Amino acid sequence: MAIKGVLFDFSGTLFRVESTASWLRGTLAASGLTLPADEAARLADALDRAGALPGGSPTVDVPDHLTELWGQRDESAELHRAAYTGLARTVPLPEPRLYDALYERHKAPEAWRPYDDAPEVLRELRVLGVRVGVVSNIGWDLRPVFRFHGLDPYVDVYALSYEHAVQKPDARLFAHACDGLGVAPQDTLMVGDDRRADGGAAALGCAVHFVDHLPVERRPEALRAVLGLVGGAGAP
Repeated sequence: MAIKGVLFDFSGTLFRVESTASWLRGTLAASGLTLPADEAARLADALDRAGALPGGSPTVDVPDHLTELWGQRDESAELHRAAYTGLARTVPLPEPRLYDALYERHKAPEAWRPYDDAPEVLRELRVLGVRVGVVSNIGWDLRPVFRFHGLDPYVDVYALSYEHAVQKPDARLFAHACDGLGVAPQDTLMVGDDRRADGGAAALGCAVHFVDHLPVERRPEALRAVLGLVGGAGAP
């Protein structure tokens, strides 16, 4: 089949969030706080181990008291904030206001960087006439991130879990995206980094292609494979 629409995951697929150290450093600066370098490094490491940075570590060891919340975190803005500030609160910080400040920081467009090949691939798909959607499990509006980095013109539709109260791998979120594109699932390719969540598109009839959730500098061109799949018979 010929692919007429491509759906992309956001975090770990098209964009990667800043490092935990940068996240903490930026939050401290914006809050007018300073810490000794060794203390800041210790706290950043502890926050990283806790999985407190959304879009950071793809594997999180969730404490028992947050397990139920974690399972539905992407179904609303309130649940998303509660889950991630809950993880952050497992790390004692010098001021209580830092927990909410850290959460706000991760939503800032400058906290995100597109993978090096993302702009090229999105531009080429537009040239080819392929419709593009973004399907994300998330608790906030990521459109400003795309606008800030100049990529919003290449996205035709966004299907964000918190806006529909349903999260991947539920096929309904992919169905919202396909409907928005006006492309049948059988003519659509889903590209993501999470085999469980993004793999849910297969239940709808989409082809699926996976990339690795890696720091930007370690994954310079994985998205370019999408261009080769668009004109072929679908993804492996």
